Amino acid sequence: MVELLSPAGNFISLRAVLENGADATYFGLDDFNMRANAKNFSLNDLSEVSKIAKEYSAKTYLCSNVVLNEDRAMELKNNLGEIAASEIDGIILSDIGLIEEVVGNGLEAHISVQENISNSFILKTLKKLGAKRAILSRELSLEDIKKTVKNSPIETEVFIHGAMCMAISGRCFLSSGLYGRSANCGDCLQPCRKNWTMTFEEDNNDSVINLSEVNDESFVISKSYDDSYRTNFFSPKDMMMIEHIPELIEAGIDSFKIEGRARSPDYGAMVTDVYRQAIDKYYECPKEYKINPQWIEELKSVFNRGFDTGFYFNTPFETSENNQSKFIKKDIGQVVNYFNKVKVAELKIWDDLAIGDEILIQGKTTGSIKHKIDSMQINGENVENVEKGNNVGVAISTKVREHDFVYKLVKR
Repeated sequence: MVELLSPAGNFISLRAVLENGADATYFGLDDFNMRANAKNFSLNDLSEVSKIAKEYSAKTYLCSNVVLNEDRAMELKNNLGEIAASEIDGIILSDIGLIEEVVGNGLEAHISVQENISNSFILKTLKKLGAKRAILSRELSLEDIKKTVKNSPIETEVFIHGAMCMAISGRCFLSSGLYGRSANCGDCLQPCRKNWTMTFEEDNNDSVINLSEVNDESFVISKSYDDSYRTNFFSPKDMMMIEHIPELIEAGIDSFKIEGRARSPDYGAMVTDVYRQAIDKYYECPKEYKINPQWIEELKSVFNRGFDTGFYFNTPFETSENNQSKFIKKDIGQVVNYFNKVKVAELKIWDDLAIGDEILIQGKTTGSIKHKIDSMQINGENVENVEKGNNVGVAISTKVREHDFVYKLVKR
């Protein structure tokens, strides 16, 4: 069965994706990964990460997919013994020079998408160096992937959901050039997501020819109130391959990867759950497999910039907008206690709450739980509404913990 690989930016996200069916999880270490703006983990956290994952029989992969100068490479090399002692399974590398060191410490070496791996000849070379897996280039079509996987001597992995980068396999210099914050060293400020203003100068000698196959290019440029022209042409839509699970599985890929280590725990929980359902449903009966329309609606309910299928079937051309989720997440309270016998959570709230509201409860051990309020009590009396500043008992069958965060989902 194909592996479902989900992101974890912190302990809450880790528990959330594992509770929702991830076969494996990948995560960053401070200073050595492409999501420096995520909370990440320290060396001292790795043993606990490994221990939690083993509770779910899940594998663990540490990201070290940044450009390593001499000092950083030496620091990572010197930490490999401690990393291996934590009993994580492998390291995702963008620097093939450390494959031998990683394997020598008993860890699996997975080669990052940053290496832009686009054919089986590269995979055969990586095999000789000791790599166990490679993440294939995002720029490959599904047909290219099928041919490459067929001839691959090592495991292959592809991204199936999440943000797409404007640059080839994520090698971008925009953030570094504008702000001195290097994307390739994990510190991208994502200026590509901003709303850009475009100007141009008329020149009688210019001969502007549209070579695009797209006739209507109005999706790229919009006229603003001040007669300037604005565009998000640097920022592609998010990838979503939920409608193409059969084709991906039949291509022989070993691991399906969800992007999003910098995103919220509820995002990881929801996306993991949807793809878990789809994969399991396919394996149950491939010939009768059908997409569940509800899956798409659920994916739209968490942060997204609109959806596309990336390079799998064509060249993505539609640009993204801001978050298109139908809900915003509002911080409204905290768990005070949970009563196991009656399955009731006591919440301290600092915003109004009512029967029918949907909430998220998130915590390091709890992960991320979505719950619709159908029963509330104050001092043993049933109530329909609760004003801010009160403690309220909420019936919820899933155990939550003291100090867990409580959010209300509010429609936009």
